[in-house]
Amino acid sequence: MTDYGHDLLFGTFVTPASARPQHAVEQAVVAERAGLDLVTFQDHPYVATFHDTWTLIAYAAARTERIRLTANVTNLPLRLPAVLARTVATADVLSGGRIELGLGAGAFWDGIEAMGGRRLGPGESIEALEEAVTIIRGLWDVEQRGGLTVAGRHYAVHGAERGPAPAHRPGIWIGAYKPRILRTTGRIGDGWLPSVQYLPGGVTDLAGMNGHIDEGAAAAGRDPRDIRRFLNLAGDFGATSRGFLQGPPDQWVEELTDLTLTYGTSGFVLASDDTATTELFAAEVAPAVRSEVARERG
Repeated sequence: MTDYGHDLLFGTFVTPASARPQHAVEQAVVAERAGLDLVTFQDHPYVATFHDTWTLIAYAAARTERIRLTANVTNLPLRLPAVLARTVATADVLSGGRIELGLGAGAFWDGIEAMGGRRLGPGESIEALEEAVTIIRGLWDVEQRGGLTVAGRHYAVHGAERGPAPAHRPGIWIGAYKPRILRTTGRIGDGWLPSVQYLPGGVTDLAGMNGHIDEGAAAAGRDPRDIRRFLNLAGDFGATSRGFLQGPPDQWVEELTDLTLTYGTSGFVLASDDTATTELFAAEVAPAVRSEVARERG
């Protein structure tokens, strides 16, 4: 049994592609009304049919009162970290402290390069991620006197003025899969935000991947419990079982409870652009998983 010491969070993963961007925002309203904790939006700026993620987040924050919001995950190569820091801080202040920062080192490099971004190799993209996190956190730290200077290989600031400060300390949740970036997540991240469909061996991969995160945290003198473990989910409700997260709500409850107890996953984010699916997840799965986990842990 694995327990990283976090309360369970449940949320949705919304696609910002629609002829009506209002639909994506309405799904945030639906998620809040249903009682979920979190709504996230894909961020693929090189897809012409996708509306801008951080604009949608700000608009959705204005339409909601309680739910937390983030990108899942922000495409760092197309967003200058110093500007991203101010985007997130501003949205956090305006929303009353409800914004987190899902962050990715980059993928789909052809699309990134087509939009004017620079193609990076795997090692370079991880170095750039580390530099970006240093800059973002440094600009949020208004208690430090003087400007921020970071002489990075990929990103640099030279006496940049700090601020604005966010309303709370936004979590930096990193999308990661390979050992090196997982160890980086353990060193510098507040959360890990992978998608189940990209785990080559399925959910059993979580054990080894958690191990890399824990190793990175320990090497940096951090407690592995500092890093929350999320999981993006894809599934369908149905009357009979057809596979993992393909079946009735009680099957989902059993499978998500097992993920929590076995791997310490404490945040489940369901890909859903459908109101009925979101409401069913919130009403019949989330509370039952919380109850079962509490019972198993005594």
